[in-house]
Order: sequence, then structure tokens, then C-alpha cells
Amino acid sequence: MAEEKKNPKNNINIELPEEVAEGIYSNLAIISHSHSEFVVDFIRLVPNVPKAKVKSRVILTPQHAKRLMAALAENIKKFEKQYGKVVEAETQLPPMNFGTPTAQA
Repeated sequence: MAEEKKNPKNNINIELPEEVAEGIYSNLAIISHSHSEFVVDFIRLVPNVPKAKVKSRVILTPQHAKRLMAALAENIKKFEKQYGKVVEAETQLPPMNFGTPTAQA
């Protein structure tokens, strides 16, 4: 019984390994989807380098993608309240779906 109070069933114990905690920098995301999943490729573009590599790929269900979108919107709103409006850069980036194959399950 005491064990249940320390770790109720609705709590999730999340482990964050050190190499994952360091994160991966990305300045471009390419999103593609199929009927059953969204694929988000995180890419790092470097100035004057014609080739860029996908640094990380996250595959989500449509339901989770929608929850992620809502969570990002909520966090951007909180960020802007604390630090001011986020201004988008005027530089032209490639379209968010350039040259990517459609994800297939």
C-alpha cells in the first residue's frame, strides 16, 4: 500500500540518458505523413554548405501529432508572454516538404 502512494499508477517514471539530454540542434523540420503516421525529420542547415543531414527522425500517430501541435502552441504563448513576441526570420527557407518522399507504413 505504501508503495502505491509513492508511485501512483498515473505517474510515469521517465529516464533521460545523458547523451539524449544533450539534445540535437535543428534549424529545419520536414514533415510528411501517411494515413497512419506523421514523420518529422529534424535537419541542421549550415550556411554555404550545399548538403544537409537529417539529425533526428520522430514518428508520431496523427493523434499524438495533434497533441504535440497544441502543446507547442501553448508553450509558444507562454514564452511570448514572458520574453516578447517571436519574430520570424525574413530569410527564405526551403518549403517544409521539399524533396521528401511520402511516408508509408
